[in-house]
Amino acid sequence: MIKITWHEGEPHKNMPVRQVYAIAFDTNGRVFLKAENKNGKTVYSMFGGTPEDFDKDRIATLKREFVEEANTTLKEPIYLVGYQEIEGDGDKPTYAQLRMLAIVDKIGSKQPDPDNGETYDRVFVAPNKAIELLGWGEVGKKQIEQATKMLDEKFGIKTTCKEIISL
Repeated sequence: MIKITWHEGEPHKNMPVRQVYAIAFDTNGRVFLKAENKNGKTVYSMFGGTPEDFDKDRIATLKREFVEEANTTLKEPIYLVGYQEIEGDGDKPTYAQLRMLAIVDKIGSKQPDPDNGETYDRVFVAPNKAIELLGWGEVGKKQIEQATKMLDEKFGIKTTCKEIISL
């Protein structure tokens, strides 16, 4: 069984980073989410993915994954100062799943992800709605709240929206 623990700060040096995801916002403070149909039910998640050997750093990984999955560019990604520690994921050793904060720059038309050929729906939602839709409990709530606070502190963007906007 997979155990997920949220930590503030950087992962220790010996913990591999296997995934980089962003809590991305627009300039109205809405959270940008991936919406997928799985067995007739809409499942929401964040965009991001696995670092590749050719990625210069975590920001390069994040930017590449957003283009591949959402045909969307980001501006000013920063580390959210936290990560999820993933234990018990099959035979993989414990690893880190980084969380970044980013501002959505340009959104292109929906395109298939070159990794798997899937095309994802994209939505903007209020942070409190993102907490509900992600369904990650207290861990997800802490991440969205921290991101919303940093959005205001670092970029001067306050959350004002209440609706869901599909793209």
